[in-house]
Amino acid sequence: MIMTTKNIKKATKKEIEEIKSLFLKHYPDSITELNYENLYQLLISVMLSAQCTDKRVNIITPALFKAYPSPIELANANLDEVKSYIKSCSFYNNKAKNLIKMAQSVIENYNGEIPLTQKELMTLAGVGQKTANVVMIEHTQANVMAVDTHVFRVAHRLGLSDDTTATKTEETLTKKFKTDLHRLHQAMVLFGRYRCKAINPLCEGCFLEKQCKTSQTFKV
Repeated sequence: MIMTTKNIKKATKKEIEEIKSLFLKHYPDSITELNYENLYQLLISVMLSAQCTDKRVNIITPALFKAYPSPIELANANLDEVKSYIKSCSFYNNKAKNLIKMAQSVIENYNGEIPLTQKELMTLAGVGQKTANVVMIEHTQANVMAVDTHVFRVAHRLGLSDDTTATKTEETLTKKFKTDLHRLHQAMVLFGRYRCKAINPLCEGCFLEKQCKTSQTFKV
């Protein structure tokens, strides 16, 4: 996710505190919309959600989890069979390969247990910094920020960031918010998904209308 950003007015320190407070007020108990029952299922769901909707992932995963209930089964899975379960998901060829490689690494390097540090998670195939952070946020409520397209868009519209990459935006949000990052991440995802949409955002009556800088001009 790389965007050219220009002329985005930055939020003041006061506005940053207002934004943080309002997000926590309106989304006090926000969690992922992905359906999962354990850390293994969570990791797979987050991996599949890259460039794919949570709704689509939730349709795919029940049969996938039934066929491969643990890393052992997935590590020994047939590639074409894994593809058949996730073929309606974007980039399913690469995701299928990465799922098997991920499971093999978990068996070989982590005694069959999904690791829970960013560094270790990122050693797994198909797991970048955003995926690792999302897993940690959801499973351990880690005080880290993860930036997807929704968080990226919302951060720029509110003047929280004018960074051109997701990684830099993550660093900026972490410095500005400091605490409650796991709750703020989930809040910004839901806010961006359902209200502050890329096209035709629902600006009327928005609880952040006063703090918004670029509602109609930043589309990602």
